[in-house]
Amino acid sequence: MPSPKAGLARAATPLPAGEPQPRPGNAQRIAVFGTESTGKTALAQRLAAHFGEPWAPEFVREFWELRGGKIVAEDLGTIALGQMANEDFAAAKARRVVFCDTELITCTLWNDVLFPGACPGWVREEAERRARGFALYLLCDTDVPFAPDPQRCFPEAESRDRARRLWRDALVSRGLPFIEIRGEGAERERGAMAAVEKVLV
Repeated sequence: MPSPKAGLARAATPLPAGEPQPRPGNAQRIAVFGTESTGKTALAQRLAAHFGEPWAPEFVREFWELRGGKIVAEDLGTIALGQMANEDFAAAKARRVVFCDTELITCTLWNDVLFPGACPGWVREEAERRARGFALYLLCDTDVPFAPDPQRCFPEAESRDRARRLWRDALVSRGLPFIEIRGEGAERERGAMAAVEKVLV
């Protein structure tokens, strides 16, 4: 799994000679999307294993650990760069499809929730541009139990439902292609796999 330092390095410099250069659009991009504690990472890993393709980890989780749990508004641009780098690095290795454990629209949503008014303008612009490059968004519902984690903020049912609506509205308002993923365990995976198969036909 790429480290935060590696992600930042990829964002700033070309890949070494001999490694595939990121080619946006070369493979279909699928975003595993949704608010916190909806099983996104596990689902992205499971889809990658099932289809034999790469997945891009969510950059901010490792960045949070690297910074000892302290993230400030000035870090938002760095986090966006790392997320982009992880996505593009994974996409460069994909043959047909790459699975992204979240993407930049999610970065902007969390920026607005946790740091109102601090999201850099270029991050918003890049989020809108890159969103058009995703073939499908798998919107993970909050119908699974909340798993406590130091990085998570809103365990209450009311807050989770509000976040679910916020993430869904972000897709609807932009006219982005998405399917809602519900259920637990195998049921959740089957729904996601079926949706990806349709994209790959």
